[in-house]
Amino acid sequence: MDNARTDHVAATNPFDDRGPFLLSLFMTLVGYSVLVALPAINGAWVDQLGFTEVEVNRVASSDLLGFFIGAVMTSALIRSWSRQALTLLGITLAVIANGLCTQYIDYETTLILRFVAGLGAGFYTAVAVAGLGAHSRPREAFNWMLLAFAISQFLELQLIPHLSVNGIYIFFIATYVLTLPFVRLIPSRSQTAATQSSPPEALRPTRLAWIGIAAILIAYINIGAYWSNIELAAEEAGLNGDWAAQVIAWCVLLSFGGCFTATWVLKKFDYDRPLLFTLVLMVIAVGLLAVNFNAALFILSVAMFNFLWIFIDVYQMGGVSVADRSGSAAAFIPGAQGLGQTVGPFAASIMLELGWGFDGVFVLCAMASAGALLIYTLIYLKYRRPYTA
Repeated sequence: MDNARTDHVAATNPFDDRGPFLLSLFMTLVGYSVLVALPAINGAWVDQLGFTEVEVNRVASSDLLGFFIGAVMTSALIRSWSRQALTLLGITLAVIANGLCTQYIDYETTLILRFVAGLGAGFYTAVAVAGLGAHSRPREAFNWMLLAFAISQFLELQLIPHLSVNGIYIFFIATYVLTLPFVRLIPSRSQTAATQSSPPEALRPTRLAWIGIAAILIAYINIGAYWSNIELAAEEAGLNGDWAAQVIAWCVLLSFGGCFTATWVLKKFDYDRPLLFTLVLMVIAVGLLAVNFNAALFILSVAMFNFLWIFIDVYQMGGVSVADRSGSAAAFIPGAQGLGQTVGPFAASIMLELGWGFDGVFVLCAMASAGALLIYTLIYLKYRRPYTA
């Protein structure tokens, strides 16, 4: 009976169809592309436009603040607006803002335009993530998304450093425009929660999905601050900038390992303990650069960060999607990520302006990871008994 019902849901859920699923995957890669390329973009803003380290962090924060607001607005509108209309709105804003960035290069105007570009990316990405969350097997959908994300992250970090600032903006425009012929494939509405199949592990209270959203926000403060400043910190420590950029790009390949390992671990262990252990490792990976910064520790930190980032995301995004099958929490994931990555670079800019240096930035990264660890530890202590064999 359960198998028949699952088959029926799979047959009637439009988000399970290959076209909408592949389009959602592609859209997440496009929407997250600025986040992926932040180290290289920040370097281009400094080298080609003459922005200071403080200004770079604030421009990045403006972009990510727009991303957050766009995603939250999408979450509020997605039940009353067509998903296709929201996607087209996001594309329009992102294309116009990126286009204007090629013409206006002063700091104040760039700050505003990057906010608008982020706003468009937020609309666009939230629709894509909500589409993956509406899949009948959301955890599997997010696993595929993160695997594709690891591939695109590596390719982008190989390409972006070779482009001019205008070339980077044109690259972003082209990826959005490529979506236009396929927007019609996006289902206009999601299924109701009642008609979706619920994974057997989705037994905990729905409010835990929103607690998970808060944990994602805090965890992404670490990711935003670390990813925006790691290349700049390496150069300040005396490491060759081109070499550091290549280390960052090649270590992205370890994201594949994080994704596949998370998939394997999910089949062998419970949901909580691997996540707790991985967050402990993340605290160490980012915090050790506050103690000392040399070539060996730089490679170790970047390698661990890339492996653990994707591993943690598989657990966090999958956890939210199975705890709340309505999809409303999943639609907030990009917003939480965007806000976290807004707070991270902005806090880093304040630390640098106050003279705390990159040591202070990496302490912030470690504290943010420790905050997420604390949230998941409290959840584990409260719910471990009913859900362990």
